[in-house]
Amino acid sequence: MDNKLICIAGPTASGKTALSVQLAKALGGEIISCDSMQIYRHMDIGTAKPSLEEREDIPHYMLDVADPGEDFSVSRYCEMADPIIADILSRGKYAIVVGGTGLYMDALIRGNTFAPYPSTGMRDKLEAQADALGMEHMLTLLQQIDPDSATRLHLADRKRILRALEVYYETGQTITQHNLQTQQIPPKYEPVWFALEDEDRQELYRRIDRRVLTMLEQGLLGEIRHLLAMGIPEKCTAMQAIGYKEFLDALAGRCSIEEATAQVQQASRHYAKRQLTWFRRNSRIHWLRRATGEDSAKILLRARQILADFDN
Repeated sequence: MDNKLICIAGPTASGKTALSVQLAKALGGEIISCDSMQIYRHMDIGTAKPSLEEREDIPHYMLDVADPGEDFSVSRYCEMADPIIADILSRGKYAIVVGGTGLYMDALIRGNTFAPYPSTGMRDKLEAQADALGMEHMLTLLQQIDPDSATRLHLADRKRILRALEVYYETGQTITQHNLQTQQIPPKYEPVWFALEDEDRQELYRRIDRRVLTMLEQGLLGEIRHLLAMGIPEKCTAMQAIGYKEFLDALAGRCSIEEATAQVQQASRHYAKRQLTWFRRNSRIHWLRRATGEDSAKILLRARQILADFDN
């Protein structure tokens, strides 16, 4: 395998971090996180960001690269992560991309190009127009320009509606046209793909439920209070992540801690299901299915056997 690139995907709480660290130790690799929430500083507990102990001295990249008040995008992720991969590979090491944000991972592997970032100023104009005229007006504009995108997007999806308009006004090309052209370009990388899942889906769900309780024990509510004290707006993208928005409601007295806990557990289970659906579309993934009670050493052994076949 000339480019030494490995992708480890799967749903939340499936064991991706542990497998990536074990593989990195065994192969001499370095890890690039592919998680749309672990990019934010000061958001450690609720994002299940690997601790220094869990990283076991393995270099980790794309953690803590943005402030919570910043909007982040797949284009910015790729612009930051791609040079890191190039550097790792130039040193003859394995680059291990690990995470559950399928959109980011797919774009990184394909080597997608994007409309200019940062914005030329068009986004600010569109935001002001949306505030003044409402999102129904903005969606009608998009319908006239790019009916395919307008049909796919919900009226409440302000961010993507404005992004689609922004791409058109900045480039003269609809985002649908851009995406179709991008899909026709051969991928930049040819990685070995792995994804983790449990043979018993209920075991994954039980592990997710326990993880939420563990986050509370570790101080998630204190972490959220600290973010608010920093002046991070409740409505910003980072604070709308699962595990933050629900407990924001609890801290504001809009629901109880117990109710918020149940909501986070349910939302996390639903998110895991969506992640599995996303990754199942990738026919190149080698699924590492964990039997109930099976230890991580056996999963690591299966992964290494698959890698050995590729190396040969």
